[in-house]
Amino acid sequence: MSENAPHAEVATKNMVPWKERFAYSLSDFACNLSFQMVGTYLMIFYTDTFGISAAAVGTLFLAARIVDAFDGPFWGIMIDHTHTKYGKSRPYWLWFSIPFAVFCVLVFTTPNLSLTGKLIWAYVTYIGVDVLYSAVNIPITSILPSLTSNPQERVTLSTIRQFMGTAGATLITGITLGMVAFFGNGSTTSAHGWFIWALIVGIIVVIIFGFVFKNTHERVQTKSSRKSIPIKESLKALRRNWPWTIIIFINFIYWLGMQTRSQVTVYFFKYNMHDAGLASFVLSLQIVALVAVVVTPWTSKRIGKRNTMLMGMILAVVGQLLLSVGAGSLSVPMIIFATIVGYLGTGYVSGLIAVMLADAVDYGEWKNGVRAEGIVTSFSSFSAKLGMGIGGVITGWLLTSTGYVANHAQSASALHGIELNYIWVPLLGFALSGIALMFYHVDGIEKQMQSDLAVKHAKENAEDED
Repeated sequence: MSENAPHAEVATKNMVPWKERFAYSLSDFACNLSFQMVGTYLMIFYTDTFGISAAAVGTLFLAARIVDAFDGPFWGIMIDHTHTKYGKSRPYWLWFSIPFAVFCVLVFTTPNLSLTGKLIWAYVTYIGVDVLYSAVNIPITSILPSLTSNPQERVTLSTIRQFMGTAGATLITGITLGMVAFFGNGSTTSAHGWFIWALIVGIIVVIIFGFVFKNTHERVQTKSSRKSIPIKESLKALRRNWPWTIIIFINFIYWLGMQTRSQVTVYFFKYNMHDAGLASFVLSLQIVALVAVVVTPWTSKRIGKRNTMLMGMILAVVGQLLLSVGAGSLSVPMIIFATIVGYLGTGYVSGLIAVMLADAVDYGEWKNGVRAEGIVTSFSSFSAKLGMGIGGVITGWLLTSTGYVANHAQSASALHGIELNYIWVPLLGFALSGIALMFYHVDGIEKQMQSDLAVKHAKENAEDED
C-alpha cells in the first residue's frame, strides 16, 4: 500500500453530508446576526442614544481588548481540556448560547442611570458579550479540523460557513436601523426600538445554535483529541508555527480595518453625506461578497488559498482608493461602485482565514507532534477582537480629537476625522495584510503534510485498537 493510501481513505470517510454542512454554516450566521449588530451599531448607539462620549466608548473598547488577552486563550485551553460524549468544541454551543444572547440584549438596554452608572453598565454588558462571544465563536473554528481531514472539504465547509455568515451580516446591518425605527415610533435613536430589536435577534440566535449543536459531529478523532492536553503541552503546537503567526497577524490587522469602516459607516452617511438612510443600503451591499465566497473553492483549488486571499486583499485596497474618490466628490454612484469592489475583495478573504487556521492546526502537529485545536484556533477570536477593539479605539479617539458632537452639524475637522476612519485606516489594514501574505507558503507543502499526518493517525488508531 502506498504512503498516500491512508490519507485518501481517511479523507473519503470524512466527507461531510449536506445537512451537517448547512448546520455548521448556521453557526456563523448566528454569530454575525448578533455580533455584527454590536460591532456595527454599538458605538453610534452609545453616543447618540445612551449618551456616552466617543472617547469614553473608545476607552471601553480598549479595556475589553485587555480582557480578551486572557479570555480568548482561556476558551482555547478549556476546549483542549474538554472531553465529553458531545466532543470537544460542540458542547460550548449548548452551554453558552443562551448567556451570550442575554448579554446581546443587555448591551442595547438603557437603564436610567447617572453618567457614571451608564459607564459601569456599558463596561459590564459589553465585556460580558465580548467574553461570551468567544465562548460560542471559537468552537466554530476549533471544530473545523474535527469535522473533516480533507483539505478541499475544509474549504467547502468554510465557504458555506462564510456564505451564511456574510448573509447574516448583510441581513442585520441592512435592516437594523429600519427595525429600530419601526419599534421606536420612527426614530433610529429610540432606546425602546433598540431593546425590542435586540431581544428578537437574541431569541433567534438561541434557536439557531440549538439546531447547530444537534446536527454537527466531531468525526476526526486522533489520539491527542481523545484526551485532555496540558497547557504546557498544547503551547508546543505554536512553536515555529509560522503559518499560524502570519494568519493571526492578518486576522488582527484585517479586522481592525473592517471594524473602523463598518462602525463609522452610519456616521459618514449621516454627517458627511447628510443621508443616514443611505447607510443601511450601503451596508447591505455586503451581499455582493457572496459572489466571491461562492467561487472561493474554485479559485483556491486552481491558484491556491494564499493567492486567492491575496487577490481579495488587492481588491479591498482598490475599493478603498475608489471610495476616497467618491467621498472627495460626494458622488453616491462612485461610493456604491467602490463599496461593491471592496466587498468582492473581502468575500475572498473572510472564508479562508478559518481554513488556514485549520491548516495551522495540522502544521503544528506535523512540526511539533502536538494537535491542539483549541489553543491554535482560540487566537483567531482574540486577534480578530483585538483588531476590532483597536479599531474602536481609533474611531472613538479620532472622532473626539477632531471635534465630533453627537446629533449636531459637524465641523470640517470632525468630517475629516470620520473620513479617515471610513477610508484610510481600513486601506492601511488591507495593505499590510496583503504584504504579510507574501510570506505564507503552506500551499506548497500541504499534500506532503496531509499524507504524513494520515499515516501517523492510522498508526495511532491501530495501536489504540490493539
